[in-house]
Amino acid sequence: MASGDFIDSHGSSLAMPKVNVLTMFRLGLFQMGLAMMSILTLGVLNRVMIQEIAIPATLVGAVLAIQLFVSPSRVWFGQMSDAKPIWGYHRTAYVWVGAAVFAVASFLAVQVLWQLNTVVSSAGGWAWTTQTMSWIALLALVFALYGLAICASSTAFAALLVDISEEDNRSKVVGVVWSMLMVGIIVGAIISSSLLKQLTPEATTATLQASVNRLFLIVPAIVFALAIIATFGVEKKYSQYTTRSTVINREDSITLGAAWRILTASPQTGIFFTFLVVMSLGLFMQDPILEPYAGQVFRMPLAESTKLNVFYGTGILIAYGVGGFLIVPRLGKQRTIRLGCMLVALCAGLLGISGFSANPALLKLGLVLFGLATGILTTAAITLMLDLTAPETSGTFIGAWGLAQSLARGTAVAAGGAILDVGRKVLPNLVLAYGLVFALEAALMLLAIWFLNRVNVREFQTNAKQAIASILQSELD
Repeated sequence: MASGDFIDSHGSSLAMPKVNVLTMFRLGLFQMGLAMMSILTLGVLNRVMIQEIAIPATLVGAVLAIQLFVSPSRVWFGQMSDAKPIWGYHRTAYVWVGAAVFAVASFLAVQVLWQLNTVVSSAGGWAWTTQTMSWIALLALVFALYGLAICASSTAFAALLVDISEEDNRSKVVGVVWSMLMVGIIVGAIISSSLLKQLTPEATTATLQASVNRLFLIVPAIVFALAIIATFGVEKKYSQYTTRSTVINREDSITLGAAWRILTASPQTGIFFTFLVVMSLGLFMQDPILEPYAGQVFRMPLAESTKLNVFYGTGILIAYGVGGFLIVPRLGKQRTIRLGCMLVALCAGLLGISGFSANPALLKLGLVLFGLATGILTTAAITLMLDLTAPETSGTFIGAWGLAQSLARGTAVAAGGAILDVGRKVLPNLVLAYGLVFALEAALMLLAIWFLNRVNVREFQTNAKQAIASILQSELD
């Protein structure tokens, strides 16, 4: 079978309209919703669990991290969306069902928290009892369900972006859609703040529960509505999945085992997976130590240090648009990634060096530049990630790339704090201890470039085509 039988994006694009900018922004509403949910889980619930209920912070972190630990399911959900359409849709239904489940699960998590709070209050404080551990186990189960729903919806959504885009406009789609993440963080913070503004340190438990319950009813409902608005009609109008794939209408559609053989057919899969892990480790290692860095080294008050994400987010938001529409189309994906990695390494160094001055203005400038570099890098990396898929198993590949990012992010958050603790013990002052984290970030960026230089898109596509042809031929035989 000729290779052209598998991928004929030029021919298929003639029959399908190209995604316009308005549709790109509409698709971005889904990412905006995911960001709003992250504000609820990592902001509001995190605060309630640690401060109001006084659950040990380590246990809170472990429970909240469960939503990342279920990320291996992304590969399975991706393959399911490839092979098992729901209601006639390969992607849209998975997005909607997943959004409905994580919206409900987030509210259930709050209800479990109140039951746990009742147990803790009746005992006069936190204690490791059978009752508390039972409620913690149930809470962990709810967060696992929440994480599985996020995996299902976000993997299918990313696969949809592959289906509706071409190589020449993919960077623009990524730039617009991912820029809405930062918008979602801002909107989510504003909504959460307004719905919780009546809470004071003297507020009763009943007032706290009523306010948080209302928040977890309103925001998840908005997010579910955004998921529907973002994707309604897009797959039917723009998706080229059925025309790009030769197995889509066959009864023997590619199974999970066959999809896995295609996924692992090329050494390029492992190389790019490793690149994503190393890059993500370098990007997110500073997440858990940034605000303590501002407080301990720069003597910034809590209210001011919490605003640092505005400077970082502003840089990212600008870079998503500039990177997607100007830089990636001109330099190409891999050259832009190299540039982004080098810029992130330089900015990480600047953040570390700024500690010697203890000047908050220099820290804020460094965060804006770090955000710009991060936005440029992630726009190009995500675009390349969407390119590295096989049409018949695009969902499976997207699941694998999502797995790499999720595991790396969870590891980075844990490693950042651990490395800081090591630095405090072996280095003479706090500036050097924090600087150790930033130095390792820079080193990881340079290592990521080394792996990137070994990524060959053409070799990947050739190996994937050959693997698909071999699997289909063996099934016919």
